[in-house]
Amino acid sequence: MTTIDLPLLPLGKGRDLTTERGVECPGDLPAASDPDLVARARKAKEALGDRVFVLGHHYQRDEVIQFADVTGDSFKLARDAAARPEAEFIVFCGVHFMAESADILTADTQKVILPDLSAGCSMADMARLSQVEDAWDAMADAGVQGSVVPVTYMNSSADIKAFCGRNGGVVCTSSNADVALEWAFAQKPDAKILFLPDQHLGRNTAVLKMGFSLDDCVVWDPQKPGGGLTAQQLQDAKMILWKGHCSVHGRFSEAVVDELRAQHEDIKILVHPECKHEVVLKADLVGSTEFIIKTIEAAEPGTTWAIGTELNLVKRLADAHPDKNIVFLDRNVCYCSTMNRIDLPHFVWAMESLVAGQVVNQITVDPDTERDALVALERMLSLPGKSHRD
Repeated sequence: MTTIDLPLLPLGKGRDLTTERGVECPGDLPAASDPDLVARARKAKEALGDRVFVLGHHYQRDEVIQFADVTGDSFKLARDAAARPEAEFIVFCGVHFMAESADILTADTQKVILPDLSAGCSMADMARLSQVEDAWDAMADAGVQGSVVPVTYMNSSADIKAFCGRNGGVVCTSSNADVALEWAFAQKPDAKILFLPDQHLGRNTAVLKMGFSLDDCVVWDPQKPGGGLTAQQLQDAKMILWKGHCSVHGRFSEAVVDELRAQHEDIKILVHPECKHEVVLKADLVGSTEFIIKTIEAAEPGTTWAIGTELNLVKRLADAHPDKNIVFLDRNVCYCSTMNRIDLPHFVWAMESLVAGQVVNQITVDPDTERDALVALERMLSLPGKSHRD
């Protein structure tokens, strides 16, 4: 994660909320150091033609997303790739777990490319399969494993999705987490949920949408023996939340919300459910990336918004809606550093390698993991009534 200390400033082309003076976005990324990179990327993409399909996640930097054939959240992009079987190469401008999902959903004849293998996800990395298996065994020792249904957020590795598939669980997105939890609780009369890997999405969904109390939730810390919990705590809990979080969304604070409301009485606070519970409680609206985008698109001109999600997206929304006043919900500029590792030099290298007949950085999920992960994903796709979006 990249941060720069700054005063709270508006983004994009809207008016300055303090001085009525337009300002550039704090933390603007510098132009590519090689002025020929854009032309090289365009030439490689034209040479590959329909053989390549480029996916751009909403949090990706502008210099790369300009070459995306489609933009969206991680699961939507994976499904878009699956809907293009004629594309031999899927270049995923996102992070590792997203490319894994694309490999699971696409045909065996398609190759998924991640331009930089170091583009991971700190949240996904907080739940390792060995840790989850140890927790599962500890729950058996505590006498609760038979009641536990594992639910994993889309922002998890393929082997965690496969664990859920093998053990009667399901995958969810930030849009359908409540429906996934309803499904999970219906699987057993005494069901309790092991929610992976984001404690904040699990807590916010359980309390604000399912009607549970904070006392119904406990946090499993994989760094502590027995998760730092007693057998009695596990037996009493309805939600066992894995101690994981998003390094970007976890930074937003209720203090900044209070500060903004004191400065601008008409401001609306719009945040992602990966934010801390205290921040979500103070927000006006809470929802997925797609919800945030649609809310801003539908907002009245002249309205003022503070948005708590990744800065590349917030900046893009501010630039696209100069008739609205958009502020980043933090005192610091905060990019997802791993997402930003997919930069123009890596993208050009991957594309030119494909033109030269060399497949680089292919992401492959082994057949057993793919099979079990697909079980959990298909359970999610069968859930009623909610969009399957991040």
